[in-house]
Amino acid sequence: MTDTDADQAVEPEQEPAPPLTPLDMPVDGVPPVVESERALMDAARAIAAGEGPVALDAERASGYRYGQRAYLVQLRREGSGTWLIDPIACPDLSPVNDAIGSAEWILHAATQDLACLAEVGLRPQQLFDTELAGRLLGLPRVGLAAVVEHYLGLSLAKEHSAVDWSTRPLPEPWLRYAALDVEVLVDVRNLMGVDLARQGKDSWAREEFEALLDFTGPAQRVDPWRRTSGMHRVRHRRIAAVVRELWETRDQIAQDRDVSPGRVLPDAVLVEVAMESPTETGALPSGHRSVRRYQRQWLDAITRANAIPEADLPPMTLRSDGPPPQRSWAERNPVAAARLTATREALTAFATEHEIPVENVLSPEPLRRVIWSPPEQHTAAAFADALSGLGARHWQTAVVAPMIEAAFEANPDT
Repeated sequence: MTDTDADQAVEPEQEPAPPLTPLDMPVDGVPPVVESERALMDAARAIAAGEGPVALDAERASGYRYGQRAYLVQLRREGSGTWLIDPIACPDLSPVNDAIGSAEWILHAATQDLACLAEVGLRPQQLFDTELAGRLLGLPRVGLAAVVEHYLGLSLAKEHSAVDWSTRPLPEPWLRYAALDVEVLVDVRNLMGVDLARQGKDSWAREEFEALLDFTGPAQRVDPWRRTSGMHRVRHRRIAAVVRELWETRDQIAQDRDVSPGRVLPDAVLVEVAMESPTETGALPSGHRSVRRYQRQWLDAITRANAIPEADLPPMTLRSDGPPPQRSWAERNPVAAARLTATREALTAFATEHEIPVENVLSPEPLRRVIWSPPEQHTAAAFADALSGLGARHWQTAVVAPMIEAAFEANPDT
């Protein structure tokens, strides 16, 4: 072939991917919702008589209701079929928990559901998280629909994921969607298990899943009002105090009404009120019905904030017990900065080689803490102990501790 021929050669067209098969109806149809103690005991007996692992999911009403309670619980097990349980009508699901016993739970994004499931008496003794497994396997997308598509070639619709699940009665399309969320989880889990073993990551996955058994929800934030959207506009401590008082007032109203705080008063309006800090009802901003509906509460919050002595006003930023921002390391401790850079380079290389997100090898916070405030002995064993104390799993410390040791050896104290 001449150069001209080569230039004109056309790459063969890739064959289009086969169309996905829609997963739009549970194989057994949409089951009725369990709404009575008698039906709950029937469900428990059926689940106990089933075999193998149990696929679970929960639907919440985030953005509509206060808190993160479950408004629907879905379960599926071989031999028992799919069950949709209303935890509002049946708030104690311990009979189902007893029926599951020590069988493995299969969930997708377990940290989203474990806390609300525990509230109704469901606690796993072993579990498999298909989202976390997807991360360990290096899948490009780890949402449930993407994972189902990758492993089964099925298209799973997610159009009802953000609806108000506190609605009663629940519409049939929503129930069909909920049932489908657990329809094929067992099949996906089995295929993922094969891939984890093939890639030599099954022991990593077991450690990660075991760590989730003690998960009780995200750590409670200090001063959660500081995360109000628009706080970057606040420049003075007195205004920060007003934001805090308004935030706490809104939170109490939301809790009393059982609605999402953002539905009581959006963050943007809350910050606007704080910036203006009016002292009369006529000066409150218009445009949102809750401003007028709760005008006395907002003005009382502003009054409380204005009465706080100067010395007791909240600081603009919280003092952290951790290392300083990384951007200041090079100036404040160039040796620590070099050690962090070296360790991160090794981490990135490992993550790339094993096709795993670097944050799943080790999250940034424990790494920064250990390098900024290292143990007395700069050995891999000492670094492993320090990382373990910050929540790292054994497999993570086995990978990362030698990297930190090498970074310290390459960048000794001066």
